Amino acid sequence: MSGGVDSSVAAVMLHEEGYEVIGLTMKTWDYAASGGSSKETGCCSLDSINDARSLAVAYGFPHYILDIRSEFGDFVIDNFIDEYLAGRTPNPCVLCNTHIKWEALLKRADKLDCEFIATGHYANIRLQDSGRYVVSKGRDENKDQSYVLWGVSQQNLARTKFPLGGFTKTEIRQMAVEMGELDLASKSESYEICFVPDNDYRAFLRHKVEDLDRKVAGGNFVLVDGTIVGKHQGYPFYTIGQRKGLGVAFGHPMFVTKIIPETNTVVLGIQEELQQSSAYVRNVNLVKYESITAPLNSVTKIRYKDAGTESSIVQEGDKMRVDFHHLVQGIAPGQSAVFYEGSDLLGGGFLV
Repeated sequence: MSGGVDSSVAAVMLHEEGYEVIGLTMKTWDYAASGGSSKETGCCSLDSINDARSLAVAYGFPHYILDIRSEFGDFVIDNFIDEYLAGRTPNPCVLCNTHIKWEALLKRADKLDCEFIATGHYANIRLQDSGRYVVSKGRDENKDQSYVLWGVSQQNLARTKFPLGGFTKTEIRQMAVEMGELDLASKSESYEICFVPDNDYRAFLRHKVEDLDRKVAGGNFVLVDGTIVGKHQGYPFYTIGQRKGLGVAFGHPMFVTKIIPETNTVVLGIQEELQQSSAYVRNVNLVKYESITAPLNSVTKIRYKDAGTESSIVQEGDKMRVDFHHLVQGIAPGQSAVFYEGSDLLGGGFLV
């Protein structure tokens, strides 16, 4: 229970269905240690924890706080920093779901003799005849969160419930109104990375990596042919597809097309040079099928808000090769590529 409307309504729904519900709020990070300057907000703030506890008390079920700051920092935050220093764009929400939240929830569930865990994700889950659990898109296409769930294992999916999968966000807010939780119903949503204060990942990196500016400043902006066209602030402060904030003028739009950390080089190009017809994906986790031994048609999303592109996927060694049926723009190493068959989640991995 994050203290937000989604997890709160999910808990009440299960409570009213007759489940013995135990609320759990995870403290994943320390705002002050992240270098924040404004008031602490979001799922780990004291206000949010109190909101979750108050709801549990109102409905008569227990509530606990689980401090996983150490595990979260060692895995998610360290990976976030390492990925930027490697010239990639990290996907912390996927790592958190896969390696932290589900594992932490299930360990505590076992200690409390709970059979299932439930979250406020907008997604659905079912057991198919093959014996595999399949995640599919939530009914609300605008809120669907299946994209960040590709890494959850079959073992963990078997004990997972998504009460909100069949509802829209509007319906969930209305349920909160009917519950008499008007403040909860009107709570705003945050789309920022929870541990990055003020949504400024560059300031976060500077706070976490000692003397970072000195170590990376003064690298070259180059064109695809190697022509030097300017100096940049340091390669970790740029992402594939970035157009604004480059500090160099060309008279026409230019984009970051490649990052080379070994030489502190950022390659710039025109929009067409961002386009690719294929990609490789590492650390693949398959959800719907145990394996893919022949080319399979899918819709592949290369970022959360991506509409997806028709493609063909096939396993090649320890990676998945994706051949897009149309050119795609802005493939960023480190981001997730997620494969769908209709509404079903086939699986996903990290772009190379």
